[in-house]
Amino acid sequence: MGAELRVFRRRIRSVESTKKITKAMELIAASRIVKAQNRVNAAKPYAKELQHALAEIGGDSTLSHPMLTGVENPRRAGILLVTSDRGLAGGYNANAIKAANEVAARLEREGKEVERYVIGRKGAAYFNFRRIKLAGSWTGFSEQPNFVDARGATETVVRALTATSEGEIEEGHPGIDELWVVYTRFVNSVTQTPTAVRVSPVQGSDDASSDTSNDDEKDKSAASYEFEPEPAELVAALLPRYISSRIFSALLESAAS
Repeated sequence: MGAELRVFRRRIRSVESTKKITKAMELIAASRIVKAQNRVNAAKPYAKELQHALAEIGGDSTLSHPMLTGVENPRRAGILLVTSDRGLAGGYNANAIKAANEVAARLEREGKEVERYVIGRKGAAYFNFRRIKLAGSWTGFSEQPNFVDARGATETVVRALTATSEGEIEEGHPGIDELWVVYTRFVNSVTQTPTAVRVSPVQGSDDASSDTSNDDEKDKSAASYEFEPEPAELVAALLPRYISSRIFSALLESAAS
């Protein structure tokens, strides 16, 4: 009888110890979620203001830039997929990859060639295992990304977006006419939604996440702008920054998810 009591006591102490560890992990996770949400919210105003400014500049009918107005007959599309570097995330990576494949299938049905770019080891491993060629991949920063981490992907896709019009297509780095970003949008701690948005060309972008019902933001988007230097110079300078901000926002949303 005494031996059985000792076994039960040891088991009770073990369960209580596990409970304390689990509670500590829960508190750490809750703190990280709040920090991740704050980073997501802090990055949104910059991207929205850039989009408003580009929309106003785009009202000039004399302007023509492939990243702003697009090309007449787009033939190539790029898809930038954001996944994680590590697993144990449930259906997080599988759902994002599925969404990217659905976008690729739709674009191919439209007669467009698809170039794939991937952020995160899980996405890169998925395509490499299936011998699907990647135009670019970046890893190692999916959990806590910073703005510098988005630079490599930004430079690659911007070069591809402008290559066709400038005749500077490099071997192994074909140009693209439009760019889609597939990431996981953080709604709350229970709901995370795989999302595909077209970020280039900017005009006609169907990014639902940028739509707002707030009257103040609608008035702000309709504000009057005065541009200096000329609109054409501003477009060339602002578009890469806009693409970079959208990629960085996708990284933050995915990290929070």
